[in-house]
Amino acid sequence: MQMDRRPRTAREKYGEELRLRRIAAEMTQEALSERVVCSPTLISHFEAGRRLPRPDDAARIDQALGTDGFFVRWLEDLESKFADHFAVAAELERQTSEMRLYGLSLVPGLLQTDAYARAVLSAASPNYRSEDLDRRVVNRVERARILDNPLSPVVWTLLDEAVLRRRVGGPHVMAEQLRKVADMAEAGRLRLHVVPFGIGAHALIESMVTLMNFTDAAPVAYVEGLRTGHLMDDPALVSSCQSAYDLAMGDAESHQDSLALIRAIAEEHEHDQH
Repeated sequence: MQMDRRPRTAREKYGEELRLRRIAAEMTQEALSERVVCSPTLISHFEAGRRLPRPDDAARIDQALGTDGFFVRWLEDLESKFADHFAVAAELERQTSEMRLYGLSLVPGLLQTDAYARAVLSAASPNYRSEDLDRRVVNRVERARILDNPLSPVVWTLLDEAVLRRRVGGPHVMAEQLRKVADMAEAGRLRLHVVPFGIGAHALIESMVTLMNFTDAAPVAYVEGLRTGHLMDDPALVSSCQSAYDLAMGDAESHQDSLALIRAIAEEHEHDQH
């Protein structure tokens, strides 16, 4: 059976419906943009699922297309808890059959403890309200519910040694975080490998990456930087990311040696509290 493209997210289905309704109304993107009071490029983003319209934009879309509140009502179910650049990747996480995580400087979000996530998010927001920080921590930790099933998705976790050494949140938070990852690895929930400092440069030294595979769809790769992220589904780009991951994995310690290393460093953090 030929493999389809990656699964469509709810946002992309919304955008496709918008495109079909616009065509049925015999309107161009330019014509619709004039009615919605936005740029044609923004209409293109809506139709591709890259952006969601604001409620007032959706109301004008309904008025322009005569869809009787359809796009406003559907929009209420699509508002993401996450930043726009991550929203589609967050949806795809829930559909993946296998994930390969690489942490360059931080423990991947799916594996973070509450305290570690709070330290990361508060450091990125010097002026924040406690309720907003609480909400973001809960959103991040809730993503890990996809790991409640002990068998799916299959999870590989590759960490740069810098992740283990950087004392995010202080020694107690780090010890707790590293032990959580080690416990998951020891229980068989994830496969753990560490790329040690001694290797020097390696294939993933420039960026974090998450690789996602699906049962009946093509794989994707997601990379993220400061206030931005990029989801790749172009086969050549995804294949290149997979090759880089494999190269870095070849430089990593074995599962057992990585487990021993992460527990030893957790002890170092714990010891340094006193």
